[in-house]
Amino acid sequence: MSDFLNRNLNLLKQATDTAGISPKVLNKLLTHDNIVEIDLTVAGKHIKGHRVQHNNTLGPYKGGLRYHADVTVEEMKALSLLMTIKNAVIDVPFGGGKGGIAIDPKTLSEEELEEMTREFTRQLTPFIGPKTDIPAPDVNTNSKIMGWIEDEYSKAVSFPSPAVVTGKDVAHGGSEGRTEATGYGGVYALLSILKKLNKNPQDMTVAVQGFGNVGHYLIEELQKSGFKVVAVSDSKGGIYVPSGIPETPLLAQCKKEKGMLAGCYCVGSVCDISNKEKLNGQDITPSEILELPVDILVPSALENVINSENADKIQASIILEMANGPTTGDADAILNKKNTLIIPDILANSGGVAVSYFEWYQNLNNEKWGKDEVLKKLKEKMEKAADTVFEAHEKYNVSLRQAAFIVALQRIQEGKK
Repeated sequence: MSDFLNRNLNLLKQATDTAGISPKVLNKLLTHDNIVEIDLTVAGKHIKGHRVQHNNTLGPYKGGLRYHADVTVEEMKALSLLMTIKNAVIDVPFGGGKGGIAIDPKTLSEEELEEMTREFTRQLTPFIGPKTDIPAPDVNTNSKIMGWIEDEYSKAVSFPSPAVVTGKDVAHGGSEGRTEATGYGGVYALLSILKKLNKNPQDMTVAVQGFGNVGHYLIEELQKSGFKVVAVSDSKGGIYVPSGIPETPLLAQCKKEKGMLAGCYCVGSVCDISNKEKLNGQDITPSEILELPVDILVPSALENVINSENADKIQASIILEMANGPTTGDADAILNKKNTLIIPDILANSGGVAVSYFEWYQNLNNEKWGKDEVLKKLKEKMEKAADTVFEAHEKYNVSLRQAAFIVALQRIQEGKK
């Protein structure tokens, strides 16, 4: 985590120098506004909870809440800083925050998990609120846990407060389109960048590492937009079909039945290993997919999968970072020298943040938007952010990652209180 923090601090400093940002803005971002530490007793164990509020220049603190044994204040500080930057890049009126509880939730019963969440909320109530700090799901947390937080907070303040958290069930104030938001948003950003480069999606091949929620909806929208997705992998392996993999629903159904993507070679409605030879298919590992001869590579699973050991072997000319931190600093430098265009995670996967803002806005204004309206607004948000980042990339002659940091710093400087 220290390497991750140092890398982002260096990006901030470089962006400050490149774009002539006031040193006061940078100095403010190098500190955190507030660090809340909470002591909890769960199942007879004493554990720590944290909420780090990094910066609220642009609006209420906003960021996830995770339950994981390795949660530390230092980790939350690094991630809350990145949330400040990401919220500024996508241009939503939020600052950055992050929180967590240092426990493995799998060791708790449902009752213990709920009581822990409610006690954490009771102690956290003075520090959060719809106009103060808005938690959201993260590692090992979900809409049910957000519902417990909302309920406990509402009891404490004596009135319904759905806008205190985002990521709720649609039936309880969550937004339509949230499930698809991150995957679809990545495609919207990609299309915007490709338009700037005068490239036609129908002429481009794509490999996607990761077939979770993000990868699933990303591939669905890629296929709808005319891209030829030729490879996909999950943690157990994957398939490479030069003529194109099947439509997403078929692939998803095959994975559900088999428990893995390996062997999901589809001809018509039949998906089976027996079709592998007909399709000239090839079984691949999650690491092999990164080195395929494709136009666009999408790491959509784990961090640091593109590193100094494999960066030289990557053949894709464009990388769309849908995972958080999939490219190490060393690999970034190698790929930039190769003129590989990297669409950075703080832009590419910010669709979820955008729809979190839409959810908060709907809750505050007692509105309910349909999925089509949400996705239309998401598309507009992602396109505008991608266009702005690309313009900074050209103006300052820097990578898209550096350009995204410049855009964020400029917005924070303009919005400085």
